[in-house]
Order: sequence, then C-alpha cells, then structure tokens
Amino acid sequence: MNTPLSVQEYRELLAAALPEATDADTAEPNVQSLFTPDSHRAALYVDSTVVRGGRGVGKTFWYRSLLDETLREIAAQEYGIERLLRVKVSRGYGAALEPDLYPGPGNLRQLMEEGIPPYDLWYAVLLTAFGQPELQALPEWRDKAAWVRNNPGAAERTVQIADREAQASGVTRLVLFDALEHLHRVRAQADRLVGGILELALAMRLGTRAIRFKVFIRPDMYDGALLHFPDASKLSSNAAALTWSRANLYGLLFHTMGNVENELAQRFRRITGGWHGELDSRRHVPPPLLSGDEQFQTEQFTRLAGPYMGSNFRKGHTYTWLPNHLMDGVEQVSPRSFMSALQKALSETRSQYAGHEFALHHEGIRRGVQKASETRVIEVSEDMPWVRLAIERLAGYQVPIEQERVEAIWRESGLVEALRKEAERYVPGASEGDAPVRTGPRNPEDPVQLIEELIELGVMRRRADSRIDLPDVYRIAFGVGRKGGVPRVTT
Repeated sequence: MNTPLSVQEYRELLAAALPEATDADTAEPNVQSLFTPDSHRAALYVDSTVVRGGRGVGKTFWYRSLLDETLREIAAQEYGIERLLRVKVSRGYGAALEPDLYPGPGNLRQLMEEGIPPYDLWYAVLLTAFGQPELQALPEWRDKAAWVRNNPGAAERTVQIADREAQASGVTRLVLFDALEHLHRVRAQADRLVGGILELALAMRLGTRAIRFKVFIRPDMYDGALLHFPDASKLSSNAAALTWSRANLYGLLFHTMGNVENELAQRFRRITGGWHGELDSRRHVPPPLLSGDEQFQTEQFTRLAGPYMGSNFRKGHTYTWLPNHLMDGVEQVSPRSFMSALQKALSETRSQYAGHEFALHHEGIRRGVQKASETRVIEVSEDMPWVRLAIERLAGYQVPIEQERVEAIWRESGLVEALRKEAERYVPGASEGDAPVRTGPRNPEDPVQLIEELIELGVMRRRADSRIDLPDVYRIAFGVGRKGGVPRVTT
C-alpha cells in the first residue's frame, strides 16, 4: 500500500538525505550517492582529456568515482560507455597526500623554486605509475625529473612498452588529475604546472593509442594555463564540461532521498514508483520521470514545499524559484549550492515554522538561498580574491546598473590600486607564502575588460538593455540591492 508520507515524515527523510557538510572533500562517493546525470556523459568518455567545472559541480566526485572499480562499472553501464569497463586507472595528482605517486604542494613549491621543468616532473609521475624500475629506485622527485631529462630514450621506451602492453590486453591506461588549485600557492606557478600537465596529456593523446589523461579543472585555471605548445587547441576540441540542468538538480535530490537506508525511503520509492536496482542491491535508481521530467518533478517537489513561494503564483513557483535564484551569470547552479540551500531551508522550517502544512516553508527556502549566497561568495573569494575587491565596492547600490556607473564607482574607490597591491602580496618568495592560491584579472587596469571577465566567470551578466546585473547567488551576500529581490541575511 502506497501510503503518502506525512509532513513530519518528509522532514525526517530530508534530514537523513541532505548532508550537514556539502564539501566534496568530506565524503567519499559510494554506490548510494552515485548519481549519473545525462549531461555528465561526455566528461566520462575516456578520450575527454579536459573536464571543466567550477566549485561544487562534481570534479572531485568523479575523480574519486573513477578510481573506484565498482563505481566505475556502474557509471560505465548507466552511461553506456563500454570502454570505461576496460581501463586501468592511476592517480596523477589529487588532494590526498601520496608522495610515492606524485609530489605534494610543499614539494612542488621547492621543485619550482629549483627550476624543474613542469613537463619533466609530470613525465616522471607518469613513468612512476608505469613502474619504471630506475625511477622506483629514486626517492626524491627532483631526481626522478632529472632522470627523465637525462634519459629521454629510456623514458620514451617505457611509454611505448606500457602502450603496447595496454593495447595487447585491451585496456586503456587512464591517469587522473584533480585539485589543481592546490598545486601551488602562487598562481603564475600553478599555471605553469597546469600547462605541463596539459602538454604531456596532449603528447600521450597524439603519440599513443592506449594512454590517456583526464584533467578535472576549473574553467579559470584552464583559461589561464600556459598552453604555449603545438596543437594545444586540440585539447579544447574534445573538452567536456560538468553542467547541471534544473531537472538534473531535482533528480539528484530525489535520488538522494530514495537511497537513504530507512523505511521512509522505501515508502518514498513506492509512492513515486518505477525505481530499480543496478549491480548492487543497496543502490536504487530513480525512474526517468523522477530524474529528468520537469512536470513530474514539479508535482513531487510541490508535495515537499507547496506550489508557491507565498500565498499565490505571483510570488513565484517553488520548483523554478529555487534554482533560478541560485543560478550564476552563465545560468549554472552547482549541486552543492542547491543541496546546501535545501538543507538550510529544512533547518529553518523545523526551527521557525514547525507547524507549516508542508515539509519546507517558503521563507526557509529564501533563507537557504541567502545562506548559499554567503557560501558561494566565500568560495569565489578564496579562489579569486580580486572578484571580492571588485564587487564589494558595489555594496549599497542597486542592480541592474549602467556599466558607466560601475566603471565610475571603481575609479572613485581606487580599485586598480587595490588590485595592484593584492597582486604584489602573492609573488614568489612573498611572506604570505602560506596563503591560498591567488589569481588576478587579466587586465586589472581596464574596467571594461574587468566587467567582461566577470561576465565570463558568471559573477556578472549583461542585460538586453546593456545594463549590468548580478545574479542573486552573488548579489545577496555582497550586499548589492535589487528592488523586490531576496534581501541579504541579517543577524
């Protein structure tokens, strides 16, 4: 019997499904959490060397999933990528400290100071993965890189042997790279290291049949990498992007709810219907209607949050309102922001609106968007501090705003000088050597180019009438106003 869940039961199920911490580094993927949106299929192709994606879109999730044989098999079958069943995967770089597999951030800083060419260094990492015996006898990465430079013939023969052995056994040697923002705390050096990875990736793609790299990278880091080598454009031609449609986001929510290990999740699966297990009885796959049909998803989310963001449709429909207000300037929403907003919405509802007729109150959803905005601003400020320097000067103003007004505000507030000082703080050998990775804009002294770069990053967008706008996911926490918009969090 498909007895509907009560409001309280929905809240209990959501509490079990929505994680307290939404940082990918705090949780390993597993068979229950593996969700396979259609838009990610190209990123899993073995020949997709570059996989671009911002924070919270799944780079580390897929990196770790591809390292796990069971998860890799599930992804291969659900995406219909047969070749993914025949790969031997190695770590090229990641957030975990694995000094026997690749140099860590501290070692990389020293190696760069010593002038070790990034290409030689990553070549040494590749040969180490292949078990090159002479490299195995060298404990230090500087010595491994020197061996590569001094023994080009032996290095090439090692690659040739590995390639032929892989072909003979019908497998592809796949080397994965992630967490590239942690390569070096000085952005210029990080760009050089990324350039070395990508140059070697292209060399393997063009020179071998069964050795491939997969590089998970933020778009701004890919755009800033030093790709000064022949045929570098070929990397862009087969690049993939980790994007999330609105249906994907709600599909993830329902997948997560259906894979909680309790009786409420079982009832939820019976109510929505059509679920099935794949490869592992602990994993439940939602039906296509629940994972990809917006009309059916709207019906299900209405059971959780009601139809409107207030008393009637004029306040907005809950299903569309939430992702619309989390969307950046290039119309992307990260699942991390989406799930974080829902978790906060649930918390607010339980503490402030416990008697509400739905599991989520619309004011809780608004507070969830506010919280997600705060988190997103913290993230972008860590990744690109210059963005904060530029946007925080617009606090107190309202958008949309004339571009000439933005340029005037920046000139009057001394933004160019502030950007120059910020850049000077993070040069090689600076005392802030323990600071996070820093980056600056391409043209810090040109306000017009600054606006264009912020638009590319999705922090700003240009309206049809040429005025500049900020998406809510940035606007709210930066204290920029909009008539009738979601207000900033007040404490």
